[in-house]
Order: sequence, then C-alpha cells, then structure tokens
Amino acid sequence: MESIKLKKRSYSQEDLFNFSELFKLMKPRVMSLVIFTCAVGLLTSPAVISTKEAIIGILLVSLGAGAAGVLNMWYESDLDALMTRTCLRPIPSGKINRNQALIFGIILTIVSVLALDYFTNRVSAMILLFTILFYVFVYTIWLKRRTPQNIVIGGAAGALPPVIGWTISTGSVSIEPFVFFLIIFFWTPSHFWSLSLYKSEDYRKAKIPMLPLTNGVESTKMNIFIYSILMLPVIIFPYLINFVGLTFIIPAIILTLYYNYLCYELLKYKKNKFNPKKAKSIFGYSILYLFLVFTLFLIDKIL
Repeated sequence: MESIKLKKRSYSQEDLFNFSELFKLMKPRVMSLVIFTCAVGLLTSPAVISTKEAIIGILLVSLGAGAAGVLNMWYESDLDALMTRTCLRPIPSGKINRNQALIFGIILTIVSVLALDYFTNRVSAMILLFTILFYVFVYTIWLKRRTPQNIVIGGAAGALPPVIGWTISTGSVSIEPFVFFLIIFFWTPSHFWSLSLYKSEDYRKAKIPMLPLTNGVESTKMNIFIYSILMLPVIIFPYLINFVGLTFIIPAIILTLYYNYLCYELLKYKKNKFNPKKAKSIFGYSILYLFLVFTLFLIDKIL
C-alpha cells in the first residue's frame, strides 16, 4: 500500500502581504486609540476582573473597532481613490477588492460581538454592536456625504470604547463612564476640522461636505475655537461628580487652556484665511491632549 504523504501548506510572501493589507483595512492607528481609551475605562471602574478577562475584552473591542474600519473603507473606496491622503489604502490601490473587504468586515463584526458576549457580558456586547452599526450606517453611509455635521454626530461612535471598557468590568452603565464619552465627543470636532482645513482640497475632490467647504474658513476656525472652549466644562465635570481629584483636574485644565490658546491663535489669523502650520499644530496637539487627559485618569485612580 502506497503511503499517503500530507504536505503542510507553506505561506508565501503573497499570503503574508494579503494579511498585512487586511490588517490595514482595520485602521490600526484608530484601533490603538480604541485599545487605550477602552483600557482606561476598564481600569478606572470600581469593579475588579481577572487580567485574562480584561485583556480578552479589550482585544475584542479593538477587533470590533477594526470591523467598523473595514466596513468604512469598503463603502468609501470610491472616495478614498480621489484623495491623496487615502488613495494608497488597500482597496483603491487594488490590493484588496471590495467583496473581500465586505466579507472580512462582516466576519469581524460577528466574531467580536459574539465573543465579547461570551467572554464578558451582554451589556458590553450590545454597546459594541451599536457602536459598529452607528459608525457604518449613521456616520459612513448616511451622514458623511450629506452634512458638514458628520463629524459632530458621528463622533459618538468613537466616544463609546471607554464606556464599553467600563461595562466589561462592571456589567452595567452609570454616569462615570459618560465622562469619557463627553470628552471624546466634544474633542472630535476641533480635532477633525483642523485636519479638514489643510486637507480641504482632498475633501473638495471627493465632494465630502466638510465645514471649510460648506461654511467657509472663518466659520470653521470659529467652530474649532468654540468646541475647544466647550472642553473646559467637560473636563471639570468629572471633578464636580467626585470621579477624580486634584491630581487630575489641575493638569487637565492647564492642558485644556493651552488647547484653547492654540485654537484662538488659529481664529485670530487673517479673516477668511488660516495658517496651515497652526492648523497642523492643533491637529497634532489634539492627539497628544487626548492621550494625556486619559493618562491623567489612570494616574488619579492610582493616587
């Protein structure tokens, strides 16, 4: 009798390349922010869970965020092809086709939600499902091509990961995790509108109704400044409800006042014009600002 030899499949460079492109569809930079904010929500909650459960929960939430990113790129591949900032993404560059992206996004959604329900609790799984559906159907499909308020309303999806982190630990929702939600929600407009100022030509080519195109430069600068000012009461709110102490509130206010200053400098520039360097500095600082504020939550919890 002839022996049957089983050959092990060897992964070629092309296979690894495809895995790499699929991973890019998940928007890894956004995933890293989701992992961080979700972890802060979990670690600052009053409940204690095992390290294993915490890691699994955070990874599954990031997987859900990746699913939303994949489905976003699937739907917006035509727009991405028109913009210099996004034209090299996997779908417009031809490395992944739209059907592959759609199937991958749906599988990630199902796996992340069902696994989160199994390993943690149903509250967390339901909020994750809502987050993905909101980002895909409300922000990506409905709002983004129709209104300059797309960033404001759509920002709710990006503000939910720390709330999910809290519910992974506690299994319930309370007022405290919505502190995180409010911070990200009110931070998002100034963050993205500063980007849209110096990338306005990209949005013009793609016919996306971002604020600089629909309302003009002056209105955009004013809105950026207003939303930066709104960060002050939002930052103070967790102190008022005794969620944080002076360790958080003093440096957080200083960071916010500097953010206000940068946005004011942008606003007072020539009428109907903007300084690209200042717009870029606001965009860059906004990322650092959010990271530092959430780090302060952890430091305050420890101290």
